[in-house]
Amino acid sequence: MSKQRIVVGLSGGVDSAVTAYLLQQQGHEVVGIFMKNWEDDDQDDENGKYCSSNIDFVDAAAVADVLGIEIEHVNFAAEYRDRVFSEFLREYQAGRTPNPDILCNAEIKFKAFLDHAMRLGAEKIATGHYARVRLNAATGKHELLKGLDPSKDQSYFLHRLNQAQLSKTLFPVGELHKTEVRRIADEIGLPNAKKKDSTGICFIGERPFRDFLNRYISKEPGPIKDAKGRTIGQHVGLSFYTLGQRQGLGIGGLKAKGAQKGGGEHAPWFVARKDMQTNTLWVVQGHDHPWLQSLSLEALDASWVAGTPPPVGLLAAKTRYRQSDAACALTRATAAEFSLAFQDAQWAVTPGQSAVLYDGEVCLGGGVIAAAQA
Repeated sequence: MSKQRIVVGLSGGVDSAVTAYLLQQQGHEVVGIFMKNWEDDDQDDENGKYCSSNIDFVDAAAVADVLGIEIEHVNFAAEYRDRVFSEFLREYQAGRTPNPDILCNAEIKFKAFLDHAMRLGAEKIATGHYARVRLNAATGKHELLKGLDPSKDQSYFLHRLNQAQLSKTLFPVGELHKTEVRRIADEIGLPNAKKKDSTGICFIGERPFRDFLNRYISKEPGPIKDAKGRTIGQHVGLSFYTLGQRQGLGIGGLKAKGAQKGGGEHAPWFVARKDMQTNTLWVVQGHDHPWLQSLSLEALDASWVAGTPPPVGLLAAKTRYRQSDAACALTRATAAEFSLAFQDAQWAVTPGQSAVLYDGEVCLGGGVIAAAQA
């Protein structure tokens, strides 16, 4: 690759720091941008553990200083609130469980940030995501590939990227394992070489998730019922629960005769269904209860990396980030929606989450789960 002006999204973490270093070593002109996407919790009066973009910016600036590159602080908080957070709240209020990180990548990191970088004269942008981009010479299309480190692969979160975005994007650390990234950072003396990886959604930080939602969604208590229709407790509002949830139900001490495989009458309770019309939370005992198993799903709001849906046939899919690829058949696919049938039942398939399709190491795209069937 000839020398290019590349704008790197420096987050303050080690992955984006090493990304900038690797591109610099390849002879490119590297410029850093720190994206501020959330403003409400820069200062926390209780314990200072919430998302602090101020601390991250200090770390990013320290990296830029070591590497000798420019860094710009850009505020995308308004765009984030309009394009990501408002949708996040709408989905929760509708009883679904959205994945804001996916929307953030599509709308902020690879749209607002990309547009800003192009205005700065960039030829490409780069981030510290564990994924890869490849131009398929036979089709002329850019492909999104899994990162080489299977434990860190982030293609699931990037599946909504399109051809225009991928053509302008580089993922240097996607070619490496995390241990190698840490080694490089330590070897060249980066100040964040041992910084802990960030987890979760930035605007929620380290507080309990329910505490965060309380600030934006009103509580509407209702009954908790078991599979036999017996009322066994009260929930605080359906928006505050997700399918497969085990903790925080307030019914842990209850027993039920004839529980499914997974522990008998002392088996843990899991959220299995949410009925918005009757405001009822349905729970079952045992991880393997039939209500938690799905053999097929329908997905809407599809996004295809190639720009068009793949042909029906055998593929693999993830219905949540932390799971192995599951063998499935794509039985129907249009530009906007698709249907999947799985070889083995999938656990707690959750409306609002994304079903992402793969053909080997190639991420084909995905959509938002609308419904799942046993």
